[in-house]
Amino acid sequence: MEARHLRYAVALAEHGHFGRAASSLGIAQPPLSTQIAALEREVGERLFDRTSRGVVPTAAGAAFLSRARGALAEMGRATVDAGRAARGETGRLRIGFIGSALLAPLPGVLGRFRRTHPEVRLALEELDSADSAAALLAGDLDVAVGRGGPRGAGAEALVTVPIGADHLVAVVSTAHPFAGRPTVGVEQLAREPLVVGPDAASSYLRPLFAADPTALDGAALARDVHTIAGLAACCAGVGLGPGRMRLTGRTDVWFCDVVPQLRLPDLHISFPAADTSPVLTAFLTVVRQNCADVGSRLDDLLARHPATHTSVTA
Repeated sequence: MEARHLRYAVALAEHGHFGRAASSLGIAQPPLSTQIAALEREVGERLFDRTSRGVVPTAAGAAFLSRARGALAEMGRATVDAGRAARGETGRLRIGFIGSALLAPLPGVLGRFRRTHPEVRLALEELDSADSAAALLAGDLDVAVGRGGPRGAGAEALVTVPIGADHLVAVVSTAHPFAGRPTVGVEQLAREPLVVGPDAASSYLRPLFAADPTALDGAALARDVHTIAGLAACCAGVGLGPGRMRLTGRTDVWFCDVVPQLRLPDLHISFPAADTSPVLTAFLTVVRQNCADVGSRLDDLLARHPATHTSVTA
């Protein structure tokens, strides 16, 4: 039994006449009669009574048609669902991210993706860069947003592209002597208690304080940029973090550019190179539309995927 047999039976029941049903189906009447007879033999019951007034479903036919209509409707929904999945409009995406990415660019990316793909289930988890990279390599995430790219075994199987550049700034309470200054020097920072992120203390800040290696030894460690700014507001120390901290909108702190200027490791998005799922491709298209700092590598990747959902709009 094929789907066309179900369509033929439903059309015959609706029109009550072999000729009119055949015309609606775009076939000749003899083949329709043959197919209905074959269907009745397969079912083992007479489905239609042929009368002088037309064709009428039997009791068996009525029961069959009820199921047939349901099956055809379900097949139609299956076709629609398949198309939506192929366009990345349904499914699940697991994303790990560092807290500062919630200042920029994730609000624009996630907001737009939510609007254009409301039925994609997003599993979001805040992780530091090292943990999100490890989760991605372990297969527990589909996308990782962190500072710098993942390293270690398996990293060669990932695609990593920049999505945001930034530089180091200092944040202090409005009562601090640095408040009101546009800049602050590294030598001045070295004499202050500091508040930093754990990854910053162990990596890119060390060279900055090469002249005074002990400057970071007693630094308070904060999980994210909001905590850095909060501790600075409490006069717990001078916070050091990315310039996007200014987007926190706090009025009880002051931001100074650090001189000499230190460019921080770029914010990167990473994902498995072998993952060609439509949901990921749709998400990357939104990333490309919202992040001015995306590198050409992502453009090249999207160009190689015909399933890219290029019609994403705000």
